[in-house]
Amino acid sequence: MAVTYSVAISYGKDLGVIEYDGETKSADVIFANDEGKKLVEDYLNKIHEINVPHETLMDFTAEKIDPLENEENLKLALTRLWNSTKVHVDWSRPVDYVKAHPSY
Repeated sequence: MAVTYSVAISYGKDLGVIEYDGETKSADVIFANDEGKKLVEDYLNKIHEINVPHETLMDFTAEKIDPLENEENLKLALTRLWNSTKVHVDWSRPVDYVKAHPSY
């Protein structure tokens, strides 16, 4: 798998990583928490209708987003991950740190 984007996630006291491969349009969820892993995998494998922002704070269009179609869609879908699953995307947490320390 040629990882083109990766981001840290957390659920409960466990830390994990989503690794996305833009070539194969697939994601690998590396997570010791089985419940959290299933929630993320199920979420990423569904089409979501997301209000996508445009020019102003009041300018949105509802669009169907396939999270695995491309990196931009993945990032957009991940902004809504918490609302659907209670899995938190740790945008600023270094992925290498999470791989070395998979829990709090």
